[in-house]
Amino acid sequence: MAEHVIVSGHLTVAPEARDDYLQGCASVVRAARAAPGCLDFAIGADLVDPGRINVFERWDSRAAVEAFRGDGPSDEQNAALLDASVAEYDVGGAARPLGP
Repeated sequence: MAEHVIVSGHLTVAPEARDDYLQGCASVVRAARAAPGCLDFAIGADLVDPGRINVFERWDSRAAVEAFRGDGPSDEQNAALLDASVAEYDVGGAARPLGP
């Protein structure tokens, strides 16, 4: 089976800046979801921490991640970050669906 890549973690911004930060990410989410090899891509507000933004990406290969990643966040987005904890994980093996 081909190895997939998951990118997961969170970003921290000032609570009053979170909505603007997320609005600035909408075009990135649309572009990622349209990119070859993207299986899922989500950036969203945390339900309990007003300064936290959760990140989840699933790609069919490392090459797909690297082709999309490009230059990364804009200077304006980087300036808004107070902290970031995001990592890439190589995943092999079959998926096990959960739920009904």
